Amino acid sequence: MLDRELSRRRLFGIAASAALTAGCGTAHGDSITLTSTATPVTTATAVPITAPAQVPLPAAVAARHAGTQPRQWGVALPGITSSFTPTADQIALTFDACGGPGNNEIDQALVDFLVAQQIPATLFLNRRWIDADPARTVLLGANPLFELANHGSAHKPLSVTGRAAYGIAGTTSTQEAAEEVWTNHLRLTELTGTPPRFFRAGTAHYDEIAVAITEDLGETPIGFTLNADHGATATATQVASAMRTATPGTISLAHLHRPRSGTAAGMIAALPALRALGFTFIHL
Repeated sequence: MLDRELSRRRLFGIAASAALTAGCGTAHGDSITLTSTATPVTTATAVPITAPAQVPLPAAVAARHAGTQPRQWGVALPGITSSFTPTADQIALTFDACGGPGNNEIDQALVDFLVAQQIPATLFLNRRWIDADPARTVLLGANPLFELANHGSAHKPLSVTGRAAYGIAGTTSTQEAAEEVWTNHLRLTELTGTPPRFFRAGTAHYDEIAVAITEDLGETPIGFTLNADHGATATATQVASAMRTATPGTISLAHLHRPRSGTAAGMIAALPALRALGFTFIHL
């Protein structure tokens, strides 16, 4: 409990600092404008939100696709955004927080570094990670450096047949796939007041029916160009080497929930070097 409280206090300090340093401006040469007039939030107070009228409820989306058999499976299917067309030498950094047993921590060194360097990133949060400490999600969401995105409810590959990836069983039906997206969509919206725009499945694997379900629920399925830390198993040297291969339009994938991994040290080594080469970092 003490560690959790300290983590909350540190995140509050980060949110307050960001509000001061990035309140009305562009982050140290980055190509996005970070503007916030919000007062940092210190408690996980839910914000009553109803689904936009134009987004069908998950049962209706599931019914629309029921009985359709998928023919494709993987991390790079039509409809999955795995890179972007840059307007300059831009890279989109994304970090997953997967949640579940042994995966509910936060890599504070990584967060502190991103804030100190004013580097924006898109954070894909799983509901299990959120529910382990909802206050830190509120605080991350209050920081304009970070856009919060949806990493599913149970961190399952998004399938309509139960197909597995890396030994993790996927969702087994159109209904379960829709709920995997939508339940955490509502949770993030409840905590932050802002519906997530982007979804990345657990393991980043989808079939094409699940891709369509995600789109029908109003979120964009996201993949990756560059796997920087291989599920937070890579060494710092490996992470840094991978990041140095980034090219304009890259969406990098790394992880936020394993503070004893090489991810933070690798990013600390690589990102300033990339910036020195003229790259800027942007949200998706």
